[in-house]
Amino acid sequence: MALKEKITVDMQDAMRSKDSEKLNAIRLLQSSIKQKEVDDRVEIDDTMILNIIEKMLKQRRDSIEAFKKANRNDLVEKEEFEVRVLQAYMPEPTRQAEISYAV
Repeated sequence: MALKEKITVDMQDAMRSKDSEKLNAIRLLQSSIKQKEVDDRVEIDDTMILNIIEKMLKQRRDSIEAFKKANRNDLVEKEEFEVRVLQAYMPEPTRQAEISYAV
C-alpha cells in the first residue's frame, strides 16, 4: 500500500474512532501533501511524502523546544503527540548490524 493511501486509511480510522487529536495531526499532514501537489503540479510519491514528514517533524521539534523554554507544557504535549503520529509513517532506521551484514 502506498504511503498516501495508508495516511487516508488512518484518517478514516481516526474519524470512526472519534480520535480528534490523531485526526487533526493526520489532516495537517494531508493538507501539506495536497499543498505540495498543487504548488508543484505533480503527483506526489512516497519519497516526497517522507520529505514532507521530515520537514513537519523538524518544525514540531523546534516548537517543542520553544514551548519548553516558555513553560507551555500543554503545547509541548500536543506537539509531542503530533511527532508520535508523524513518526509512525517514517521507515524504521536501519540497525548497524544489518548494515554490516549487507556489506
